[in-house]
Amino acid sequence: MVSREITKGISWVGALDFDRRIFDELIPLPDGTSYNSYLVRGSEKTALIDTVDPTKEEDLILNLIKLGLDRIDYVVINHAEQDHSGALPMLLEMCPQVKVVTNEKCRDLLVAMLQIPPESVQVIRDGETLSLGDKTLRFFMTPWTHWPETQITYLQEDRILFPCDLFGFHMASSELYVTDEAAAYRSAKRYYAEIMMPFRNSIKGYVEKVRGLDPAMIAPSHGPIHRNPKFILDAYADWVSDSVKNEVVIPYVSMHGSTQKMVEHLTGALIERGINVKPFNLTHTDIGELALALVDTATIVVATPTVLFGPHPQIINATYLANLLKPKVRFASVIGSFGWGGKSAETIVKMLDHIKVEVLEPVVIKGMPDEAAIVALNRLADDILKKHKEINIA
Repeated sequence: MVSREITKGISWVGALDFDRRIFDELIPLPDGTSYNSYLVRGSEKTALIDTVDPTKEEDLILNLIKLGLDRIDYVVINHAEQDHSGALPMLLEMCPQVKVVTNEKCRDLLVAMLQIPPESVQVIRDGETLSLGDKTLRFFMTPWTHWPETQITYLQEDRILFPCDLFGFHMASSELYVTDEAAAYRSAKRYYAEIMMPFRNSIKGYVEKVRGLDPAMIAPSHGPIHRNPKFILDAYADWVSDSVKNEVVIPYVSMHGSTQKMVEHLTGALIERGINVKPFNLTHTDIGELALALVDTATIVVATPTVLFGPHPQIINATYLANLLKPKVRFASVIGSFGWGGKSAETIVKMLDHIKVEVLEPVVIKGMPDEAAIVALNRLADDILKKHKEINIA
């Protein structure tokens, strides 16, 4: 429990969660996470921007008590998900005079998920402001970053942007600010891949909107604060662009070695052709690392053995997630083996219906790869090279 001053009248009062290792029972958290809550004290009113996960609500309350706070006038909720809004019921119980400030869609979600009394909510709209005296909060609607009700809050006088999930990343750190941009880049890209990538087209416009605000700092709700906003804005501009890299990602499972041998040969054939290859054995792959690799790869090749009549269940899971994440991948194919039958390739292709890809001819064989299989894999490598050259990334 520790609060930290960002600048006069503005403090970080959130919670660090060094031990959390999974989010939404799905996303691995190798570096833990933080739930960033910010206290803004104006000359007349005080506002808390976002709260913390309900498991850490006592940390937030103790931080506020340590600051000697006698009242909170407003709690701004940028996003209804519980890791940002979860302490709201306790705050309203302790401070019943507080007004919750958010948009209409977020209000409805807070009422449904946390049973917040609707009369405690002050609804704001895009572009509206809230005066705290000598400090002014301006609100902008940014739906689908990553829920439909998300918004961002800008503190005009101090030029600090509070964008909630946007521009953040999962990391529990004793450092208040980003100091290692190389490490932050990788964590932020992974977070983008896991959380933001499905909404790439929406985010494109928001990046330019934020540039227009010219913030001096970006203070997200996960991870350290960006004192160099250009760093994270440039990174996002690249990730949401339509450009892809000369790379092939190969998620695979192999039960008896046949698919493994096919992956190994295709990997070598692609490397010989000057293409970067990232194979992921799904039996021990961190799914977040696979998502990270999908951000700007040009091609994905799904490699699977056949279980009864279809793909291996771990391949089905990874393909389903990739389809939900909607990476800007341009080409896809399937390789693998079977014993007595099945339609793995057809199943995988049908599962990629959310991704606008050109499907390259799959290579699915019976048993171990023979000379004909090697020829077919080399043909696939040639096809990938040709396609990469056609879009000027080879």
